[in-house]
Amino acid sequence: MLFPHVSAPLHVFESRYRALVRDALAADRLLAIALLKPGWQRDYAGSPEFFGTGCLARLEEAAWRPDDCFDVKVVGLARVRFDRVTSEYPYRAARVTVLPQEPIPEDDPLIDLERRALLDAYVRAVGEQRSAVVPGERAPTLEFVVNGLCCELDLDPAEKLALLELDSLLERSRRLRERLERVRRAPPSEGGSGERN
Repeated sequence: MLFPHVSAPLHVFESRYRALVRDALAADRLLAIALLKPGWQRDYAGSPEFFGTGCLARLEEAAWRPDDCFDVKVVGLARVRFDRVTSEYPYRAARVTVLPQEPIPEDDPLIDLERRALLDAYVRAVGEQRSAVVPGERAPTLEFVVNGLCCELDLDPAEKLALLELDSLLERSRRLRERLERVRRAPPSEGGSGERN
């Protein structure tokens, strides 16, 4: 799962996805990432079903390896809805529609309070103090914090998808804080200590 404004490294080794990377690099460097539906293993070599919401991404870096594989870094750009599959070979291609997100004013003091509350919940749940702010730089946007934590935390893929599907960033933050509070209160055997990737 990828979220807007979050980067992720990928090792691309399958033939169809190597072709996808080559084609993307030769064109606009864009690709859309979808979550496969449960049971995907039965038809993985073919065309397993996928969920209708995903993330549009840009290939920021690509290193071709001697074994003809790629190490790439993708950055999420926007949430998308997959409209229809346009081709299946050599990789699946689809038409997508960018999903608008409810705008939020970053200079609103309530947005700053939400960002701080989310980071505090993260620190309490994980037990690590991390600073997302470099001295002298502006604080990261709420979207960067929320989406970064959605990717970083070891949540069930369906739970991540449910968060990605939310149009409201504030609602996504609130639900993520609730999830972090449940992690903090859970006994260690129920995931209280292993919530990070």
